[in-house]
Amino acid sequence: MAHNHSHSAESTSEKNLFITMALNFSITIAEVIGGFLSGSLSLISDALHNFSDGIAIIITYIAMRLSKKPRTFKYTFGLKRAEIIAAIINASTLIIISFFLIKEAIERFYNPSPITGSLMLIVAALGLVANVIGTLLLKKGSEGNLNIRAAYFHLLSDAVSSLAVIIGAVFIIFYKIYWIDPLLTILISIYILKETYELVKEALDVIMMSSPAGINLDELKILVEGIPGVINIHHVHLWKLNDNDTHFEAHIEVEDMVVSKTIDIQKLIEQELHERYEINHTTLQFECDKCDTPKLV
Repeated sequence: MAHNHSHSAESTSEKNLFITMALNFSITIAEVIGGFLSGSLSLISDALHNFSDGIAIIITYIAMRLSKKPRTFKYTFGLKRAEIIAAIINASTLIIISFFLIKEAIERFYNPSPITGSLMLIVAALGLVANVIGTLLLKKGSEGNLNIRAAYFHLLSDAVSSLAVIIGAVFIIFYKIYWIDPLLTILISIYILKETYELVKEALDVIMMSSPAGINLDELKILVEGIPGVINIHHVHLWKLNDNDTHFEAHIEVEDMVVSKTIDIQKLIEQELHERYEINHTTLQFECDKCDTPKLV
C-alpha cells in the first residue's frame, strides 16, 4: 500500500512538473515581448526568472528519473544524489540571475527610460496567475523533496516578483514614478538571494555528509548505551543520502557473548533509531574490547 501510494505521488509530481514547465515557457515569451514593448526592466527580470523556472523544472525532472536508477557495482548507492545536485544547480542559477538583475537595475537608475505601465500591468498579471498555479501544483511534492523544493521556490519567488511588478505598474500608471521599476527589481533580487541561500546551505550539508539537523549524537549515545548488553558506542558516522534516506553506522562494544546474541541487540538499536530519529539504514559492527580509542566520533 505504501509503495503504491509513493509511486502514485511520484507520478503526480512528474505530471505537475510538465504542466508547470509549459506554463512558465509560455509566460516567459509573453513577458519578454511585453517587457521590450513597455520598456519595463522588472517585467524582463520576471521573464528571466520564469525562463529559469522552466529550465529548473527540466533539471528537476531529469534528476528525479536518475534517482530511480537501480544500484550498480559502480554506484552502489544508486544515483539518488542527483536530486541534491539538481537542487544546487537550480538555486545557483537563481543567485546568478539575481546579481545580474541588480547590476542592470543600478544602471537603469542612472539611465531612466519611459515605461508603458498598462501593458506592464496586464502581462505581469498573467505571469502572477501562471506562477500561483505552478506553486500550487508543486507545493505538496516540495514538502519531502529538496529537488522539487528548489523548483517550487523558483516559482514562489516568481509569484512574489510578478506581484511586485503589478504594484510597480500601478505606481507608474497613476503617479508616473518610473524609478520604482529598477527599485522593485533590486528588492525582488535581494529577497531571492536571501531565501536561496538557505536552500543552497541545506543541499551542501547533504553533499558534505553532515549530520542531519535534529539528531543529537550525545542523546543518541545515551539511548544506545542504555540497551542491556551494550558497553559503549563509538566510531559513529551519520549522514543523509537524500531527503528520504538517513544512514547510520557505528561500532558497538558489547559484553562477552556469542555472536547470535547480538542479533536481539541489533534489532533493538535499529528500532529505537528508526522510531526516534527516522534513521532507515543502519550498519553496526559488534565487537568486544577491540578498539583502542572508543571515541564517539
